[in-house]
Amino acid sequence: MDDETIRIFPLGDSALTVEFSNTISEPINKKAIALANRIEEKSFPGFIESVPAYASTTIFYDLVRVRKHFPDLPTAFNAVKDIAENVLKTLDDSDESVSRTVEILVHFDATSALDLAHVSEARGLTPAQVIEIFTSRTYRVFMLGFLPGFTYMGEVDDRIATPRKESPRTMLPKGSVGVAGKQTGIYSLESPGGWQILGRTDVEMFTPAADQPTLLQPGDEVRFIAAS
Repeated sequence: MDDETIRIFPLGDSALTVEFSNTISEPINKKAIALANRIEEKSFPGFIESVPAYASTTIFYDLVRVRKHFPDLPTAFNAVKDIAENVLKTLDDSDESVSRTVEILVHFDATSALDLAHVSEARGLTPAQVIEIFTSRTYRVFMLGFLPGFTYMGEVDDRIATPRKESPRTMLPKGSVGVAGKQTGIYSLESPGGWQILGRTDVEMFTPAADQPTLLQPGDEVRFIAAS
């Protein structure tokens, strides 16, 4: 992979970020996920984890172990940067992970859809139209963050894209499904939050004791199904 727009910079003294772009797009996100997966597979002494985001990948490492195993390089950052650059050179389309499609049942009743009326009014639609538009497309999981298992997905149809609330709620129920601009996401735990809540799901997004604690992974595709 040869791309002059890629930037590699330190994130503190025990991590570095490989930034592919500052825009949100599926092709760029696929590169970030592919790099994270390849680093996980190859690993290196002192490697902790690699985390893909919308348009970047952050590699976390043990500073002491990296310095011990790569003494010829001036810093641990230089050592990991060298590893990342070598992996980038060999990335191609075959490295893209196979995405899963996961269906999530969502309740859109009044007690679950805390901001459905607001979004409907703001966008000049009926609540039924908002639900129909929201459930009519498939959403890509671009990244996880904020909470364990919280999903940043997109992109939401322009007709229902609505900014975050000006004043976040101090607490939202676990499973709340919200929108913020063209993003959508699921609150995996009870938490404060400022997204516009369209509904709620009973599906467990985060199970700490499971072999795979988070239900969804970057690169997955999600379809929301309205509960009858």
